[in-house]
Amino acid sequence: MHLKSLLTFTIILFVLQQAFSQQRTIPVDTTIFTQDRVTVNGILINYNVTTGTQPVWDEAGKPIASLHYTYYTRNNVQNKEHRPLVISFNGGPGSASVWMHLAYTGPRILNIDDEGYPLQPYGFKDNPYSILDVADIVYVNPVNTGYSRMIPADGEGVDRKKFFGINADITYLAEWLNTFVTRNNRWLSPKYLIGESYGGVRVAGLSLALQNRHWMYLNGVIMVSPADYKIVRSDNLESQALSLPYFAATAWYHKQLAPALQQKDLYDILPEVEDFTINQLMPAIAKGGFIEETERKAIAQKMATYSGLTEKEILQHNLVVPTSYFWKALLRDETGNTIGRLDSRYLGIDKMEAGTSPDYSAELTSWLHSFTPAINHYFQNDLGFKTDIKYNMFGNVRPWDMENDNTRDDLRQAMAQNPYLNVLFQSGYYDGATTYFHAKYTMWQMDPSGKLKDRLDFKGYRSGHMMYLRREDLKKSNEDLRDFILKTSKKGVVAKYE
Repeated sequence: MHLKSLLTFTIILFVLQQAFSQQRTIPVDTTIFTQDRVTVNGILINYNVTTGTQPVWDEAGKPIASLHYTYYTRNNVQNKEHRPLVISFNGGPGSASVWMHLAYTGPRILNIDDEGYPLQPYGFKDNPYSILDVADIVYVNPVNTGYSRMIPADGEGVDRKKFFGINADITYLAEWLNTFVTRNNRWLSPKYLIGESYGGVRVAGLSLALQNRHWMYLNGVIMVSPADYKIVRSDNLESQALSLPYFAATAWYHKQLAPALQQKDLYDILPEVEDFTINQLMPAIAKGGFIEETERKAIAQKMATYSGLTEKEILQHNLVVPTSYFWKALLRDETGNTIGRLDSRYLGIDKMEAGTSPDYSAELTSWLHSFTPAINHYFQNDLGFKTDIKYNMFGNVRPWDMENDNTRDDLRQAMAQNPYLNVLFQSGYYDGATTYFHAKYTMWQMDPSGKLKDRLDFKGYRSGHMMYLRREDLKKSNEDLRDFILKTSKKGVVAKYE
């Protein structure tokens, strides 16, 4: 072998050995820059993308985790430091920020049909409704989601309790956001938090933590299909009764209501069902086993009318029908299909039609078809972020400490202390996991005094948990976001109570 060939071979062998001997780790602190353009509402927008990692530090200033983020900024903006900044989280807990990043507010959306179902070839396209025209956006992946990971120190593991719990999550993310805002010179910007599902819990808690621990005041918090665990995981009247309006919406969609109701529009039905739920169903459930038999039957009959289930089924459940049973039973005698948990427009096929809950989540498996290949391709090919680390659509964050959940009141207190702070709720009517009426009820209960209600708003959509997957609702929900940002970021308005 010639000397030159031998030298080349040796170099290649060395590189290969190094490559195969390296640990699969994520950079602790790195940035990659790209530029692109998108047309939003008929206007061509040039923008910069920064994707990379930023550390989470412990009390001694040592990095204990590395969070991956993607940051979009519009080019050619005067007074950029005054431009609104939207900070986006998904939920889970344990979910990456992929969902709203690649399907809702960002400049790219999935290649899906107009109702949100997967299409091959997989991939993405421009988002003509993105809010990038009015705000910059950063999508943040908490620890163990997306490419974010813990960093073991000196061969020892990291204490998982520092990350995986309601209050731990809020504490380290608030600290991380302080660094991000400082690094990117965004202290003067009107700031917004948007959180989906469990992300609603996260941003509610962050609103007060950022304000009281980091003196960072927000203009808005957006709750997308928010979870409220004080309701969802309790056995009180709210959790037992509040699903009925969702049942009615879903039964209407699948044409399972009586003709008199079915011929009405959804928006004409829901106020009637909501009124029944609050004023008749809740008091009836409160009476428990001591309810008069005539009242019990009358309530069951009305519930059957609104839900598409039979009066017998409802009586067998003592007026409290689990959502899991509803997903299994609604179409049992019609088509035998189950319906989706997060979006009940989706249909599933179980091994047996009998049973009390579906075998799998029809909607989530459908979504993963589209999102997983698209987000991996997007980071590697469009944004140039290349790593052997797996992109965790859902990461290992269990056990998750759910104790001391005061986030609903945290948000109320943040609003009380900050006259600029407004809150927008967005929910899909066919979401059976965090139902739209749970979100409405949370909004009603957030401020018992009623003094903050002028700064609380609710918007509903004819789709599910990720209402933006349906193209009509993608357009409408982004319009609602845009209006909310423009309304709440006005300059020259004094922050005071009259």
